[in-house]
Amino acid sequence: MRTILTINAGSSSIKFALFECSDESAEATDDRLRRLFKGSIERIGLSGSSLSMESDDPAKAIKQPIPAADYAAAATALMQFIETRPESARINAVAHRIVHGGPMYSEPQRLDTQMIKALRALSPFDPDHLPQELKLAEAFQQRYPELPQVACFDTAFHHDLPRVAQLLPLPRRYAKQGLRRYGFHGLSYAYLLQQLERIAGAAAARGRIVFAHLGNGASLAAVREGRPIDTSMAFTPASGIPMSTRSGDLDPGVVWYLARTETLDPKAFNTLVNTASGLLGISETSSDMRDLLQREADDERAREAVELFCYQARKWVGGFAAVLGGLDTLVFAGGIGERAAPVRARICQGLEFLGVAVDAGRNAQHAALISTDASRVAVRVIPTDEEQMMAQLVRSMLSL
Repeated sequence: MRTILTINAGSSSIKFALFECSDESAEATDDRLRRLFKGSIERIGLSGSSLSMESDDPAKAIKQPIPAADYAAAATALMQFIETRPESARINAVAHRIVHGGPMYSEPQRLDTQMIKALRALSPFDPDHLPQELKLAEAFQQRYPELPQVACFDTAFHHDLPRVAQLLPLPRRYAKQGLRRYGFHGLSYAYLLQQLERIAGAAAARGRIVFAHLGNGASLAAVREGRPIDTSMAFTPASGIPMSTRSGDLDPGVVWYLARTETLDPKAFNTLVNTASGLLGISETSSDMRDLLQREADDERAREAVELFCYQARKWVGGFAAVLGGLDTLVFAGGIGERAAPVRARICQGLEFLGVAVDAGRNAQHAALISTDASRVAVRVIPTDEEQMMAQLVRSMLSL
């Protein structure tokens, strides 16, 4: 059995999955990798940290408390758990999702000591993710020194954006330091593009597409001829549309105003726009779209949070249609995009001028195609799978 372990580290959580490499002759790319299990470690550094493993059989699902006072402890707990699983007897490679690849990395890279050192130098680009991701990589490297580890970059999909879509309107000396629009959720977009071709054919995948990855983190991307043209996130994942706790784009003058009126330093401002803004900041009650949809009839703050989210997403779809010269396909993905029918409907409402027409019944049923038969734009719901994409990249790179 040849297997690939995927690790996706967040600010206080780790998602993991194990894939078996199956027959290369399988027609669909997904069929060449079989998921053996997936799970997560939650609340790292907080009370009540736990490890869980999902299963189609409820009797086989696992949830257990673990000591995870920091990332080092969480990594140890994860490795100990994996070693108890019979499916893990032969792991051939570990794939790590690395959020920020900086200006250099457009392809997966072997994670050896030298590469970890190079990525640590990028920490100023992404202080919220890179340090934790590298701690995990080092922990696995120390425990399994012979096991190949691979960095899969979330920025790689957008690496070759058109020059005009890369530029930040700052003095050029900052561009020389690597300040540019990078874009994120690249693993998701690469997977969605692959799935769109499988579902709708090569012509659809080479058409004018807007992907909307809407979850706790949310972004949109414009793709034409199979290549990324633009994306809503920029230098950091805090930019673009409002998210669960991230602000999205802000007037830069807000920084100066808060520094003067509340003596907010850079670290406090970073915390504000990443953990206390977005849906949570507007609603003052919850960062979860499900909660807000339930409360919006009786809570104006919840209603305004949902309205702002949908309004901003709709603006980006319209803007990207202008960049693409029209729109052939709109794809919803991510936790909100895949499961929140009212959000999809409200984003599409007002896009009729582009040829978007949503069938209310199909949308309510979360159908794969939610547009009407007469719609000039195909509106689709495609579940994303970043871990599957990581496993594909590593299998191809290492010829497993």
